[in-house]
Amino acid sequence: MSAPTQTPAIPTALDPSWRDALGDEFVAPYMSQLRQYLVERKAAGARIFPRGNDWFNALALTPLPAVRAVILGQDPYHGPGQAHGLCFSVLPGVPPPPSLVNIFKELREDIGFTPPGHGYLAHWAQQGVLLLNSVLTVEQGQAGAHAGKGWERFTDAVIARVAAQEAPVAFLLWGAYAQKKAGFVQDAAQGGRHLVLRSPHPSPLSAYNGFFGCRHFSRANAFLEAQGRGTIDWALPNDPGI
Repeated sequence: MSAPTQTPAIPTALDPSWRDALGDEFVAPYMSQLRQYLVERKAAGARIFPRGNDWFNALALTPLPAVRAVILGQDPYHGPGQAHGLCFSVLPGVPPPPSLVNIFKELREDIGFTPPGHGYLAHWAQQGVLLLNSVLTVEQGQAGAHAGKGWERFTDAVIARVAAQEAPVAFLLWGAYAQKKAGFVQDAAQGGRHLVLRSPHPSPLSAYNGFFGCRHFSRANAFLEAQGRGTIDWALPNDPGI
């Protein structure tokens, strides 16, 4: 009788550059404990978002050497059909949530962005914008349900790998949570090689306290162009391509 098939410790969907960079994290005891916790929650009937195949989409769409900008979220959207593994993004056909609506408003004022009628941000990810949540899973209707279970340690490692790259990166840190999580990144303004941009979160509760008018998108592009890394096309195609 053959042994039961084991789920591979390192997801095959990851870009190879991330598999190489994070191999030690995937086999660490805390990740085994996290996997067990998720199995138990699913067995107990919890609806976990996003679906398992999408947990690592940020690392599948944006190879480590290609990262030019980082946007950090806290945890995935907890409504049905919203989360798909890229922070702030929703699949085509899903109305953009309020924070994403405010991101689009700032883009319009900053660079003349025209909202495309969807909130699918894969176009950014494919250009080197790492759209990373701190916690990669959540339960339906329960924001923060999987906080403190191990994901934060894993995504700290992701940010550390990006910060260790020689090529300069623009970090767009919205809100106190993101600013604290990436607080160790060395700012070019203080002798480091990366650009660290900080503002309040785009949530309706805080966007008017300084997110609107932050001009992070044009400032990131100016920095990247000056560093020879090209600019990011923040415009989104009307046809999302899926």
